Amino acid sequence: MPKQKTKSSAKKRFKLTGTGKIKRKHAFKSHILTKKSKKRKLALTHSTLVHEADVSNIKEQLRLK
Repeated sequence: MPKQKTKSSAKKRFKLTGTGKIKRKHAFKSHILTKKSKKRKLALTHSTLVHEADVSNIKEQLRLK
């Protein structure tokens, strides 16, 4: 039986925290930044956790189950 491969896209986008939660970055910070406020851009800089509803899906893509 061949090994299970992780999804390359998920591997690049998500990281596990020490407690086992999944960390992600915010979208909309790559271009067209002139019309976005400084406050909004600063908020988009910081990482956040993946929503509970999506955790099982992402864990499956990362082959963590």
